[in-house]
Amino acid sequence: MELTKLINSVHTIQVAGEVERKDINGIFYDSRKVKSGSLFVALSGYRTDGHRFVLDAINSGATAVIIDNNSIIPGEIFTHRNVTKILVKDSRIALAEISNAFFKKAAEQLQLIGITGTKGKTTTAWLIKHILESAGNKSGLLGTIANYIGERKLSASLTTPESCELHELFAEMVREGCSHVVMEVSSHALALHRVHGLRFADAIYTNLSLDHLDFHETFDNYFEAKKSLFTSLDDAAIAIVNIDDERADAVLSATNAKKLTYGQKDNADLRIADIKLGLDKTTFALHYAGNAYSIESKMFGVFNTYNIAAAFAAAISQGIAPEKIIEAIKSAPQVPGRFEVISSAQKQVIVDYAHTPDSLLKTLENIRLIIKHDRPLITVFGCGGNRDTTKRPIMGKIAAELSDSVFVTSDNPRREEPLAIIDDIVKGITTSNYVVIADREEAIRKSIKDSPENAVILVAGKGHEDYQILGETKYPFSDALIARNEMGIA
Repeated sequence: MELTKLINSVHTIQVAGEVERKDINGIFYDSRKVKSGSLFVALSGYRTDGHRFVLDAINSGATAVIIDNNSIIPGEIFTHRNVTKILVKDSRIALAEISNAFFKKAAEQLQLIGITGTKGKTTTAWLIKHILESAGNKSGLLGTIANYIGERKLSASLTTPESCELHELFAEMVREGCSHVVMEVSSHALALHRVHGLRFADAIYTNLSLDHLDFHETFDNYFEAKKSLFTSLDDAAIAIVNIDDERADAVLSATNAKKLTYGQKDNADLRIADIKLGLDKTTFALHYAGNAYSIESKMFGVFNTYNIAAAFAAAISQGIAPEKIIEAIKSAPQVPGRFEVISSAQKQVIVDYAHTPDSLLKTLENIRLIIKHDRPLITVFGCGGNRDTTKRPIMGKIAAELSDSVFVTSDNPRREEPLAIIDDIVKGITTSNYVVIADREEAIRKSIKDSPENAVILVAGKGHEDYQILGETKYPFSDALIARNEMGIA
């Protein structure tokens, strides 16, 4: 695409160097991927600053460079190498704007459904995609577990991709005939402008609890990032909000969009009632627009009734008949690693992504609601390294108080010493019903092998992840696979 057309899509402070007769064949923020004819966008990252790699990008053939710091790279370098310098206020916003233009505004040809919140994003997204496709709408999905274009699975390294990759995916979805895209929208993505400029038809707010303070620093900053999705909505969009969350009113008052609420409160537009829980299915009534709909699902726990209600609201917003929605909900499979139940004749293992204090609390409370105190409850969990350390003793306390026994183990230690992380967890435990086994595979196997025949074992923290991060390296590792092998289930 002509550089002049791309520059016209961006709010620039200064453009220096030749612009005419230059074509751009790719947009990159990683200098290692730059090739001849590329546009390089220098982003300030967590650990390094992309402006440090401008010269590397130029040496690799970059035709033009976008920067938001004019003091790091001498202007003569651009002049001498005949590279166009584009100075902007914020390189991340510029990356989103220019990517939208480069991929011919593909996002505008799609119905975008965005989901944000601490918990429930993945399950809600998967369920909405299933409902849409059951109704004949080929859909894309962007999320934590994987990205999908229809049934085609693509790997996902970020919950919400960087904006240039995001717009490239949109373009591919349009080419392959998708009409809808369901997206998990992370707080990082919102704070870092990855979804800048996107017009969402529907935006869902699930809930908010302690998470990602290593990035956002304060809980208020974390919430403001989430809320920004709703302040960006226009008055034709629909904000779908969990009215039972304590910050629901702040979300609702911040948006100009139409509003649909869900929850158990009497004033919810979609009201959840008469919940019946089991480890084989969940049933409940969903009251909406004067009707009471009977819902049955293979998804377990009270929290999943909220995810189902949110998905129901989004499907209604997209014009799908309630009867088709109910049928699709009933047929929807379990989401990998999200309260995923693995059963043998003697015992059951629940693999869940619960990795925050609130999510672990809710998961354990929901298991207790189902099994009462009639069966032993054993929890296997750890905490990730190089992440928020304040949650570690809190999670230790929750696990020990709500479980009959606990195996404290590793999660993704990353660059931290596993036993140091475990020590932080154990500081919150005041009971004696725990053991420490740093090797996660050994902990999972021992929890299953040594537990009573009617036990329920929660393996928490990693969920769908098929790897473990030690240092900077990812090694193959699956909680569910280890559990199945130990239980003799193929």
